[in-house]
Amino acid sequence: MNSVKLIGNVGREINVRDFEGGKIATFSLATDENYQNKNKEEIKSTTWHAIVAWGQVAQKCETLLEKGKMIVVEGRINYRQYQNKDEQTVKVAEIVAFKVDEYVKAAAVSA
Repeated sequence: MNSVKLIGNVGREINVRDFEGGKIATFSLATDENYQNKNKEEIKSTTWHAIVAWGQVAQKCETLLEKGKMIVVEGRINYRQYQNKDEQTVKVAEIVAFKVDEYVKAAAVSA
């Protein structure tokens, strides 16, 4: 099963384009990982993901998203390639989103 769930921050303003069959939205998502290295130093690592959404999901992205907003993206990993204007093969890894929501952190429950 090809499934991914990412929680992170929108990295740039969303790009929405209209086409014959609806809309397509593209944006970047930054996810962070914190860990300690072997010297016990705190390390923060950021990974950037290319996100693509189609149709109704793209419409939702257009109204919901702005740079810096923390969101949850569920989708699948897609690998593709194309020839650029210099006739070089460019390989792309992207997340095709089927669900995008605002991230709501769960409130701590006290007894």
